[in-house]
Amino acid sequence: MRASKLYAPTLRETPAEAEIVSHQMMLRAGMLHKVAAGVYTYMPLAWRVMKKIMAVIREEMDAIDGQELLMPIVHPAEMWQQSGRWQVYGDELWRVNDRHGREFCLGPTNEEVITLHIKSDVRSYKQLPLRPYQMQSKFRDERRPRFGLMRGREFIMKDMYSFDRDEEGLDESYRLAHQAYTNIFSRLGLNFRVVEADSGAIGGKVSHEFMALAQTGEAEILYCDACHYAASSEIAVALPQKADPAAPEELKPVHTPGCVSIEQVSAFLNVPAQKIVKALCYQADSELVLVLLAGHRRINEVKLKNVLNCLDLAFASDEAVRKAGLVPGYLGAAGVKGVRVLADSEVPLMNNHVMGGGQEAYHYINANPGRDYKIDIVEDLRMAEEGEACPHCGAPLRSARGIEVGQIFKLRTKYSKALGARYIDEKGQEQDIVMGCYGIGVGRSMAAVIEQSNDENGIIWPFAIAPYHVVIVPVNDKDGELSALAEALYRELLAQKVEAVLDDRPERPGVKFNDADLIGYPLRVTIGRKAKEEGVFEVKKRATGEIVTVPAADCAQYLVELIREAVR
Repeated sequence: MRASKLYAPTLRETPAEAEIVSHQMMLRAGMLHKVAAGVYTYMPLAWRVMKKIMAVIREEMDAIDGQELLMPIVHPAEMWQQSGRWQVYGDELWRVNDRHGREFCLGPTNEEVITLHIKSDVRSYKQLPLRPYQMQSKFRDERRPRFGLMRGREFIMKDMYSFDRDEEGLDESYRLAHQAYTNIFSRLGLNFRVVEADSGAIGGKVSHEFMALAQTGEAEILYCDACHYAASSEIAVALPQKADPAAPEELKPVHTPGCVSIEQVSAFLNVPAQKIVKALCYQADSELVLVLLAGHRRINEVKLKNVLNCLDLAFASDEAVRKAGLVPGYLGAAGVKGVRVLADSEVPLMNNHVMGGGQEAYHYINANPGRDYKIDIVEDLRMAEEGEACPHCGAPLRSARGIEVGQIFKLRTKYSKALGARYIDEKGQEQDIVMGCYGIGVGRSMAAVIEQSNDENGIIWPFAIAPYHVVIVPVNDKDGELSALAEALYRELLAQKVEAVLDDRPERPGVKFNDADLIGYPLRVTIGRKAKEEGVFEVKKRATGEIVTVPAADCAQYLVELIREAVR
């Protein structure tokens, strides 16, 4: 490719909308064009990278007997209603109507479609297992699209689905997918961790996320170096601290005017937040519930939603709180009637603590669970924190931020039961097919590579997915001899199937060098004064900045060997 013909409109300034490095650099390198919030055109350089990532994914999926197909983007509402997800998926499900008023959605995932295909085509156990997959645009109506390709409304995802006879078969499909994902992200050059995760609207009880470590990652993970436990913060187990051994003291109301926050109560009563139990009132579908946890802890709404098994969860309005006979700002569990009380597992161990008094401007001191108030459900409901004990071995947990680039799920029979996907076993009996699903964000993976591999000058692509491997830069486009040397090297590299760009633009050397670093070509060949005087070219390695002087006659072969070694 000649740079004069390359459609890559690079920018000198960073667009104000771009908040994270990958978004900034892809816009500046001419790799993305914004169409609407969360909707982008992949420009030629980005699409070359995407195709290479998809080729890696395809190789690893095919290696575990995956079979590629392509399903439709538009799904009839009926199949989502049959699976029970038409409402469960919430506002992110992009719903549309055709001219006849029939309801459809733009698929964010394809469990329903593929399960119905399998239902109509599979009759016997002899046809299983099956592992169909696709790479396709998906749609989610994000409330707040941001961070470029990290949280978009339209994105490309690889989704594979496994169909097995039984749990043992699912375990094998899951193991194979887990290893294939490990291979994929290793080949992409990502530094990643595999963590236990919440299944969310996809369903199932077992799930793992593949998290590319990056400070800009939206997700927090907690992990243990001693035993290799790792989990997303959404489900990381939070062990309760030791029980307070103090003997129960007399419950007393205390006037606390204007104290409606933990900080205000702590300062007014001169007690640490660890000795206060805060009460949070939630609307869980149609039910109002009261949730208790220690004052210094953070509620984990994913855990709470899973315990309540509700579709919608939000803080209750002050009006709803008052209607239930409770007082906003002074919530407590003592004397509460008609409202279920849930407590984090630490609360029953907290003797003589402070709690809202249930009336305006009052708190209780020396409240004791069991004696002074009743708890209906005790569960792990809080966020685990760095430094706490690992639930497996007791060593301190560590925290990191990550970008979710892939997730795998054991669905079991969630969809096959709902949609009637069954097979006949060896004994002639009908059985539900056992399922798994496995997703990779292709664009997210590209963005994650950039988040991990960049410097102040631009992107540092691994050879395996770089848009081109070599850029050739003659420093003076008006010097016929330099241009001829650059042209000869370019043609020799093309003859050896090397992906090369010849920067033949009538630009200053500094502009060409800056663009080469910004776009992130792994190798840059400079053809300048030394080429004429000494017969040598300068080869710069983007990843290290190392510059090597190579005889002009040997340069093509030198580059070929570097590339072969890098992509082996």
